[in-house]
Amino acid sequence: MCGIAGAAWSEESSAVDAHRLERMAAVLHHRGPDDHDIYVDRYAGLAHARLSIIDLATGRQPLSNEDGTIWIAFNGEIYNFAELRSRLVGCGHTFRTATDTEAIVHLYEQDGLDCFKKLRGMFALAIWDARRKRLVLARDRMGKKPLVYTMQGDRLAFASEIKALLELPGVPRDIDPLAIDQYLSVGYVPHPRTIYRDVFKLPPAHYAVYEQGHLRLERYWSLDDVQEDPLTEAEYCERLRYELLEATRIRMVSDVPLGAFLSGGVDSTIIVGLMQKLAQRPTKTFSISFSVKEYDESQFARQAAAHLGTEHHEFLVEDNCLGVLPDLIWHFDEPFADSSAIPTFYLAKMTKQAVTVALTGDGGDEVFCGYERYRKLRDLCRCDVVPAAVRRRAASAADTRWLPRGKVDSIWQRGRTYLDLFARTPVDRYARIANVVFQGRSRGDLYADDFARELRGHDSLDFVRAAYREFRGRDNVTRATLADELTYLPCDILAKVDIASMAYGLECRSPLLDQNVVELAARMPLGLRLRGNVGKYILKKAFADVAPPEIVARRKMGFGVPLKRWFRKELSTYVREVLLDAKTLQRGYFRPAAVEELIREHVDGVRDHSVKMWALLCFELWHHRFVDAQHAEALPA
Repeated sequence: MCGIAGAAWSEESSAVDAHRLERMAAVLHHRGPDDHDIYVDRYAGLAHARLSIIDLATGRQPLSNEDGTIWIAFNGEIYNFAELRSRLVGCGHTFRTATDTEAIVHLYEQDGLDCFKKLRGMFALAIWDARRKRLVLARDRMGKKPLVYTMQGDRLAFASEIKALLELPGVPRDIDPLAIDQYLSVGYVPHPRTIYRDVFKLPPAHYAVYEQGHLRLERYWSLDDVQEDPLTEAEYCERLRYELLEATRIRMVSDVPLGAFLSGGVDSTIIVGLMQKLAQRPTKTFSISFSVKEYDESQFARQAAAHLGTEHHEFLVEDNCLGVLPDLIWHFDEPFADSSAIPTFYLAKMTKQAVTVALTGDGGDEVFCGYERYRKLRDLCRCDVVPAAVRRRAASAADTRWLPRGKVDSIWQRGRTYLDLFARTPVDRYARIANVVFQGRSRGDLYADDFARELRGHDSLDFVRAAYREFRGRDNVTRATLADELTYLPCDILAKVDIASMAYGLECRSPLLDQNVVELAARMPLGLRLRGNVGKYILKKAFADVAPPEIVARRKMGFGVPLKRWFRKELSTYVREVLLDAKTLQRGYFRPAAVEELIREHVDGVRDHSVKMWALLCFELWHHRFVDAQHAEALPA
């Protein structure tokens, strides 16, 4: 795993010199601490920071074809590179290394832009085709590896992280108000936006071509044409066992020490169990524990490790996040409000002390219907036989007559939320469930008048609605899971794991997100993934001999931190100092009175605003770090 950066230009006056490329690579040193190098052409430059995983001796990048007309900077792992290499050698291509990277160069020579459809793995890459004066950028199907870019006149620059782009002079730092609105709706800035108006994320499963000063994007893979396949349950179990075992096997190829995250949940337990079947010695497994019992899964991780016979390691996370918060803000480049980034950072740091590659159970919930919200959606959608107008009137009457005003405890709030969802259409119901931070009215009450005017007419949830609408012809719950695979999974879960792991030079691999596994799951009827109240039914059934019954049967536990308590106790003074600072209140985004009321209600125990306060805290600390200071190249204190 590595960090990549670079640029291409159509006019030599816009050239990026070697010094700037070196600086871009230096900012990405944490992603590739083992080596770095650059390549500069008349019309392009590539930079690479390397984390050595395969072919430690000869895998240096940027790397070229035989005659030096095609160059690549690559971040990721291609698991079918041996088969590709064999085919390409047969076509007359000459290899100088044993890396997966070189296979991509020759595959591009052979198949052109169709090459990305043939890559099985995770990747973000840049190919400079000197013959055509063409720069090609590409990103893997699920969005495991990040890639951002910006256009500056007749130059396109790209990088693994935004902070590397900010090393180029003249890259605007104008903040996108629509991105703020989206962030405060869902807790992240979804592709193609970033927090900056002129910097963009390349979406997953896309490639971009820049030549003659023009940029075009193309999508090379999608699940929207995958339909249900009428296999039996036993046939699906057999195919799933084969595909996931193979997906795990190919991800265990490494020239450096390898281990796995083990939370004690079903997904990570199954992956570790398969690793144990394939390995010659006990797998090194890693988990974290909390002193707050309701957030602590460590007993289940220990139980799974004992059952599977792994070499288990555990780390205790202390009762506040101030130690890791500066690092977290610096590494994410833009506001990010998923507080599970805190334990993920600690887990990655601990794991890196023993191994360089870790397999994870990421993706199981989205691919196999593991979240509670999918059951809620299914049950609510059964009510859609009632006309929408009737549902709206019934929900309004119930809210008015039966739910007491002024009650703020969880049972009444859950009742109002359920009624609101009951009254909505399926697509708006899904969008409302995705809206986890400030809901519409509370977000409107937060914004200062001038800032609210900038957002007039903007739908902060249009991207989740668009993803849901892609999958016409499928049931409403399957549409939600597939939409999550386009939005929440790459923008939140995978972004979090990539940033946290690469902060410490740790490579994470996700067998459950192998393209063959994902496509197989997309063909399954909903009843095989969600049966009754059992999510991930087919996964649990197919691997009943791997995960112990008590792990399979236990209720899902989120990978979270006790924000509610922290903001009322350990961090109450800190959050006041940050969010109620005079400079913070004068930025012009939010109404000071609304922020003050939010903190007061939470600290006094009137309402739980911890998620909202965390989002505002991360936004303000990001603003201070990247907008006020404007020295992103400095490592965090």
